[in-house]
Amino acid sequence: MKENGKQALRLLALCAVAAVVGVAAGALAAVFGRGLLALGAVRDAHPGQWLPFLPLAGAAIAWCYRRWGSRAGRGMGLVVDAAHDEGETIPRRLIPMIFLSTWVTHLFGGSAGREGVAVQMGAALGRGAGRFLPVKDSRKLLLKAGMAAGFGGLFRTPFAAALFAAEVTAVGKLDLEAVLPALAASLAASWTSGALGLEKFSVALEGLPALDGPMALRMACLGICFGLVGTLFARSLHRAKAELARRVTDPVARAALAGAVVAAASLACHWGRYSGLGTNLIAAAFAGGTVYWYDWLAKLAFTVVTLAGGFQGGEVTPLFSIGASLGVWLAPLVGVPVPVAAAAGYCAVFGAASRTLLAPALIAGEVFGWEFLPFGLLCCAAGRVCSGGASIYPAQRTE
Repeated sequence: MKENGKQALRLLALCAVAAVVGVAAGALAAVFGRGLLALGAVRDAHPGQWLPFLPLAGAAIAWCYRRWGSRAGRGMGLVVDAAHDEGETIPRRLIPMIFLSTWVTHLFGGSAGREGVAVQMGAALGRGAGRFLPVKDSRKLLLKAGMAAGFGGLFRTPFAAALFAAEVTAVGKLDLEAVLPALAASLAASWTSGALGLEKFSVALEGLPALDGPMALRMACLGICFGLVGTLFARSLHRAKAELARRVTDPVARAALAGAVVAAASLACHWGRYSGLGTNLIAAAFAGGTVYWYDWLAKLAFTVVTLAGGFQGGEVTPLFSIGASLGVWLAPLVGVPVPVAAAAGYCAVFGAASRTLLAPALIAGEVFGWEFLPFGLLCCAAGRVCSGGASIYPAQRTE
């Protein structure tokens, strides 16, 4: 009984500190997210004025990381290693460096995400807070709570964020002890960022079809396709990073070369359609706008080259846009309503590329309504089973 009381007090202390971390991470996520949207609007208004300078922007980012980045350049790899409590520390300089470098990447037209910034900032805050809490495994658990806070504060999907932090560091293993602190942090972060004006993306899917046998089979077929594309993204990113590093050993020159390729191709392909997060493709997928059959493949290629070249950001939002665009194209082929297929792709491509299941399934419920959860879970499960061993997080462990 006494031991149970101690455990309850430990968990209460962890959740209380996690909530404080969540408030801080949510505030940072709001500033970062709103700034990123503003910079994206500036770029989209005049892409021809910004894209030509993408090579210089990439070279500047690479030079700064080489000069001051230290281990901060490892990004999510550093966070995953620290989550396994291997004595890794997360340098405080990581927060301003990834914050500003991601803004620069997006302003000048790189194709990248944003979750890497939020998750790494949250992890740094959580790891730092854990040093001052004298309870068992505080640094590891609060680091995961910080990861959830960053994800939940930016996307405002707190339940998915908590499960993402608990399952992303090790494939096939859910850290149950981390779930409650992570949920406390992600709820606090989501509330804080929302109070500071960061809007949540959500789509209400009306008139969902019955999930009978034929529909379940169609969703599973979609999931297989999404799983293969998620694996294609992860493998392409690993291969591109390795090849670019082998052929161009200097990181500054490598970033400049990748920036030149992306800038030239972006101006030639629909004048910047594939720059930034890819939210334009997501909006088109759900609003009945123009979605070309090759949009998903083009966004995949642009994002791979951008990130392989050394630009900062993340992979998740581009994966959302790749999945939604692919879903629009696959919907009539499989016989599924377009919004349903786009929503399933939004979740399942991310799940396959990150080798997670519960987080993308909960995204299906939090973004598209809880009635869509069975569709999303089925599709994500099929995609996860058919995904290969590659992950966008190479430091991820396999249990």
